[in-house]
Amino acid sequence: MNGKYHFKFEDLKIYQKAILLGEFVHKIIQKFPKREDFKLSSQFSRASDSIALNIAEGYSGSDANFNRYLIVSQGSVNECVACTTKAKLRKYITEKENEELRKELSELSKMNSSLRKRLTAKS
Repeated sequence: MNGKYHFKFEDLKIYQKAILLGEFVHKIIQKFPKREDFKLSSQFSRASDSIALNIAEGYSGSDANFNRYLIVSQGSVNECVACTTKAKLRKYITEKENEELRKELSELSKMNSSLRKRLTAKS
């Protein structure tokens, strides 16, 4: 993520963590059966990417606008939790992968909540 051109939202720890989560999910879903390509794999990939994308998109607006994007981002975190549950039940991921994904999602959720509280307090 280092380079000549830099954007301020890239400094946010929540954004950096969300980017890494999306890459982790991308790696995990490579093991899913092909029949899931346009089902759970696609949904999980889009939801995990949506977390960072909404943080980036909402950053440049007002605090109230950014807060709305963070709410959408949190919805994507929750969607990823459901995807991990489905993947575990279908035996596409190991217990260790499930726990790691849920740990990262829990941390993102806490970071999101904390950032939203700070934005609201500023208003």
